[in-house]
Parts: sequence; structure tokens; C-alpha cells
Amino acid sequence: MAATPGQFPDLGLLFLFGLGSVIMRGAACTINDLWDRDIDRKVARTRLRPIASGKISPREAVLFLGGQLSVALCILLSLNNYSVVLGFSSMLLVSTYPLFKRVTYWPQAVLGLTINWGALLGWAAVKGSCDWSVVLPLYLAAASWTMVYDTIYAHQDKADDVLIGVKSTALRFGEDTRAWLSGFSAAMVSGLLLSGLMCEQTWPYYAAVGLTGAHLYNQVATAKFDKPEDCWKKFSSNRRLGAIIFAGIVAGTLLKAGNSNKEGRTDKNQ
Repeated sequence: MAATPGQFPDLGLLFLFGLGSVIMRGAACTINDLWDRDIDRKVARTRLRPIASGKISPREAVLFLGGQLSVALCILLSLNNYSVVLGFSSMLLVSTYPLFKRVTYWPQAVLGLTINWGALLGWAAVKGSCDWSVVLPLYLAAASWTMVYDTIYAHQDKADDVLIGVKSTALRFGEDTRAWLSGFSAAMVSGLLLSGLMCEQTWPYYAAVGLTGAHLYNQVATAKFDKPEDCWKKFSSNRRLGAIIFAGIVAGTLLKAGNSNKEGRTDKNQ
């Protein structure tokens, strides 16, 4: 979104963010599995996870986590100072979000705020600061997206969650899940539209937002919340949704230059 009009995103930054995303997502999973190892042993789908099953000891997991965070720190320190501070500010959420399922039915909301920090950090890495009129609606749109796919994901474990006392939006929404997810889908599309308007995106971007809305509608309308295999299928389909949004952003930014040239010629003619 922050790329120069008419140009592809900076490939070096794109590589760093791709690598950083994988490493920090992995670190978040390690933290989650450390916090939840006793819970995971009681859930059919998670009891064979390495820490829960005893294949990896907590000490080994902590050492591995240290390696992940060290690599992530090296990537972060290669960015500008504003981005370094912004990146560090996410660590409280990253390290504590697994605890929220013990105290609130809204852990997915905390997860959304945690794993979508890159919506803020990406702009800062390019510009050296945040244009909040662009990045805040993008961030909230991404957080709403997380509410959709992770609630669907949570429906896989709701029977076990009830037995062991773990909370989730799947349990909170219950029979009203489809209505709630329709609302979060609308919030995501609205946030993407507002973000695009604030940075003068062009028609390929809005076409991608339209496809995003259609994809979300299909997920929510056809999800079988009592069938774990269908929940997993719907959850996994969000990889395609991310690709649609990314393609729309890149194509829309490339077209900005053409629009600018047209406006310049019009001004000269006038």
C-alpha cells in the first residue's frame, strides 16, 4: 500500500517481511504451545503437538523460541527507528495472547490485534511513520478477517473446549455464528474500502475487494460448523483470500502511475 505509484513493492523489504512473518508466526506458535501444553494434551486434535506429547521438552522449546526471536530481532533492527519501536511494541500481545482463552470468550479478537501488526509495520518500514488514515482501517479490516477465519477454526474444538473450560468466540456465538461472521466480513470489506480510498487506490484494488467479499460470503454461507473437516477446509481457503488482496494492492498501485499521467496531460490541455 505504501509503494511508490506505478512501481512494485520494494523486493528487499518484501523478502524481509515475508521471512519475518514466517519467523514471528512460528514464534507465536511456540509461545502458544508452551502456554497451552497441558490443555493440548486434553484435546484430540492437539494432543500430538511436539510439546504436549513430550517429543520436545519445554526447555528445548524455550531455546528454539530464543533462536526464532533472535532472527526476528535482526530483521527488525534492519528497519528504520520508527519501525523498530513499533515492532517492539507488539511483543506484549505476542507473548500473552494465548492466556486470553482462559479468561474471555473473545481470544480471537486479541489474536487479530496481535498477528496483524504487520499492517502497521509495513507502512512504517517504507515511509518512516504511519499514515493512520490508511493503516488503521487496514489493520482493523485484517483483525476482522481473523475473527472470521479463527472462529471457524475454533469450531473444530468446541466440544473439547467445553469439557476443559477453554473459551472461544465459537462458544460465545454458538447458533448465531453465521450472523456474527457476516458482520465481521462486512467490517473487513468496509475497512479495505476505506483504506483504499485514503491512499487513492485504483480499480484493480476495488475489484480484489469485491472478490474478497464474495469469498467471505461463500465461507460464511456454506460453513458446516459441526463438521471439523469442513471448518478446516474453510479456514485453509483464507490463503487464497490473502493472495487476492495482495494481488489487488499491487495491481492497483501499479495503475496509479497511469492515472497520474492522464491527470497531468488533462491539466496541460486545460
